[in-house]
Amino acid sequence: MEIGLDRFLTKSVDLCKGKRVGVVTNMTGVNQRLTPTIDLFHEHPDIHVTALYGPEHGIRGSAKEGEKIDFFVDPYTNLPVYSLYGATKKPTKEMLENVDMIFFDLQDIGARYYTFIYTMAYVMEACAEFGKEFVVLDRPNPITGTVMEGNLVDEDVRSFVGLYPIPNRHGMTVGEIALMYKHEFGINCELTVIPMEGWSRNMFYDETGLFWIPPSPNTTGMDMCTLYPGTCLVEGTNLSEGRGTTRPFEYVGSPFIEGYRLAKYFNEKKLPGVLARPISFVPTYQKHKDQVCEGVQLHVTDRWEIHSLKTGLTLLAAIAEMYPHDFEFLQFGEKKTYMFDLLAGTKDLKNLVLNGGINRFIELCEVETEAFKKKREPYLLY
Repeated sequence: MEIGLDRFLTKSVDLCKGKRVGVVTNMTGVNQRLTPTIDLFHEHPDIHVTALYGPEHGIRGSAKEGEKIDFFVDPYTNLPVYSLYGATKKPTKEMLENVDMIFFDLQDIGARYYTFIYTMAYVMEACAEFGKEFVVLDRPNPITGTVMEGNLVDEDVRSFVGLYPIPNRHGMTVGEIALMYKHEFGINCELTVIPMEGWSRNMFYDETGLFWIPPSPNTTGMDMCTLYPGTCLVEGTNLSEGRGTTRPFEYVGSPFIEGYRLAKYFNEKKLPGVLARPISFVPTYQKHKDQVCEGVQLHVTDRWEIHSLKTGLTLLAAIAEMYPHDFEFLQFGEKKTYMFDLLAGTKDLKNLVLNGGINRFIELCEVETEAFKKKREPYLLY
């Protein structure tokens, strides 16, 4: 198969001839021989790169989640690097003054919460506003383009972890999402998508023949990505989601949990495609730093059978039931916003986790996912 980057360089490079080019990318922007997009563009005789733009975690992936990034000059190319995860998430007019065309080459992980697809939305908005062309170099959805799970985000909880009404597991590539942004959600920039060749929708990333490069410090591999549409919700609680360990979003625990009891109770639910193993771990940062936590590691036994969202919600509901005086949803900011609401895309799910209503929620999600499936159909490229 060929990714969008390689197809652009072999077949479509004339697209940017005579134009000043900006590139939104990071360490996942590489060709199939692992040469960085930045180098390929910077050294190409027919591509005039004038600016780089970095998403969350930065262009080299050195920043932790949520860490603000400042402007700097890239020491390897001497190009200005404008942060899209610092003072602003949307490029300003000044940040686009020296470009005519912006390329987007980032590896997404297939879940609604992952911020790269909203960086893309904001760049598209800026391109529409300031008359710049926008080009997406398409890459695979690592957890397939067929499976979808979850609800659509309610208007009153839209945020940078859920900016548009798409499900938790959306089953689209970034190129397809860009087309949906333009034609369904009204971001009317001049858009070109360079599609892949040879990718089929039923492929997991490890079936593509491509090297997996973690798009952020905690995206460790296919099991993590498969679980993430469900276990990312743990971020909105006082439980550790395994950040600061070698298995983030596979480990879930807390100092108040008894791992053996939790694993036994979870496994009695007999959810398809997943088993829990009792564990102890000590996070090196984030929640419960340097404290011994007990909990479970979720093991994917069948990635086609597992329902990631139901898995994550079942685990949260089990912990809420077992430890009602210890389990909490976290709030932040002056308005006491619940992070869980932003991740869940609804204010209703907290009460359902606490009061045994998650199965009904999953049934309602299936109705919303079916509606989304029809809405996305015109924008599918593969």
